[in-house]
Amino acid sequence: MNNTITMKRFEIVIGIEQLEDLMDLLEKSGVRGYTVIKNAGGYGSRGARNPDDVLMEQENIVVILACKEDQAQRVVNELRPALKSFGGMCLISDCLWLEGPAVSY
Repeated sequence: MNNTITMKRFEIVIGIEQLEDLMDLLEKSGVRGYTVIKNAGGYGSRGARNPDDVLMEQENIVVILACKEDQAQRVVNELRPALKSFGGMCLISDCLWLEGPAVSY
């Protein structure tokens, strides 16, 4: 594969009330970009969370990011203790970043 870079992909699921703390942690780790998906549903340590439930007071979010190996280790070092207080979960996997041609609009 041409123009690919091996990276680490993080998928972090936390309550929305921890998003600002997580963003601060990612900035401290040098992460320059990520995606936030709100109203994530599922079942975990806090029970079922149905995003369609109008009575649900707290919502889950999913934060997705990719970074190089050295930066991934910094994220892990910062994230591991924080997740103990945040709750939630983090999945880390290998991925390839495909570099495409520059596009101007």
